[in-house]
Amino acid sequence: MSNEDITLTAGDAEVTVQPGNGGRIGGLRVGGVELLRQGERFGCFPMVPWCGRTRDGRFRDGAVTRQLPLNSPPHAIHGTARDGAWRTARVSADEAVITYDLVDPWPHPGRVTQVVALTENSLTLGMAVETYGSSFPAQIGWHPWFNRTLGDGQAEGARLDFTPAWQEERGADHLPTGNRVDPKPGPWDDCFGMPNGVDVTVTWPGQLELRVASREQWVVVYDEQEAAVCVEPQTGPPNGLNTLPRLVTPIDPLEAGTTWTWRRL
Repeated sequence: MSNEDITLTAGDAEVTVQPGNGGRIGGLRVGGVELLRQGERFGCFPMVPWCGRTRDGRFRDGAVTRQLPLNSPPHAIHGTARDGAWRTARVSADEAVITYDLVDPWPHPGRVTQVVALTENSLTLGMAVETYGSSFPAQIGWHPWFNRTLGDGQAEGARLDFTPAWQEERGADHLPTGNRVDPKPGPWDDCFGMPNGVDVTVTWPGQLELRVASREQWVVVYDEQEAAVCVEPQTGPPNGLNTLPRLVTPIDPLEAGTTWTWRRL
């Protein structure tokens, strides 16, 4: 099948899936109101086969050290799949399945499958990484850009509510130092630990409340830009290929998911 844009609908919710633009969610509209920041690099993109920054673009792969392109010097950031064209495997009115084959500069052959499922009041994203050969470390995450204000932009901006167990101390190089500290007030470009699962509420006062949930224990929150706030559930912290590798093996793919649920206020 082609990699043209896909539109899913359920009730008054509508999602645009863009296989040809890095497998990202290009838009999420509820009652005609767009929740995601618009633009070719925005929406909500999959972070795979790693999330956030990998220090100096290097990671340990068994006995070998691999070098990735430094697309955010001095680091490599957000994986390779967001820069590639995905293929559409299956589409119905409210669900799409898209796939991406891992290629250079990632050193291992494999496949990423992403499932996008919409209901009247929720969007569920699932992802799996499989290997075609040897085992390798990987991460899965999502990077949504939620609009700070909805509609005409005159209303009060989005508010974030969450209760992490800790915050990863951020070094001068923007990477976790390995120390866990008490959560600090924003603005943030920081990773937090939520051992009982990611649970973050984005509230646009008087308009909409949206809950980002995941069984994963790590979330990066980024709200340093005026236009949008980002809540990024992921399978490990930034630089996790080195500090907390999750292994993809021939019999054990890496799988993760996140569900966003909303209600009108």
